[in-house]
Amino acid sequence: MFLVTVEKDQEVVETVGAAVAARGVRNGSISLIGAVQECTVSVMNKDDALFDRLRSYDQPFELTGTGEVVDGSVHLHVVLAGEDVTAAGHLHRAVVRDFFVRAYISPLDQAAN
Repeated sequence: MFLVTVEKDQEVVETVGAAVAARGVRNGSISLIGAVQECTVSVMNKDDALFDRLRSYDQPFELTGTGEVVDGSVHLHVVLAGEDVTAAGHLHRAVVRDFFVRAYISPLDQAAN
């Protein structure tokens, strides 16, 4: 397992993806915790599961999430709690502003350990 810290003004998906690539991780699991400001998540449309309904927010959110690395690609799902809204779904992007996000990555590949 290794830790990736997403710092102020960094984007979560991009930063985690770069760390996974740098370590040569092809497959593994991810656990996330922290806080973000700007974010975009999607959920499936109830009438068409193949259509993503995107929602973007710009406010402080506590974040918790899980994900996976499959064939080198990062896929994250999160729950976001703000002052007046809670959001959940597939994470497309999220920017850290005042705090941080920590990603704990457990590679399944022997070479990445």
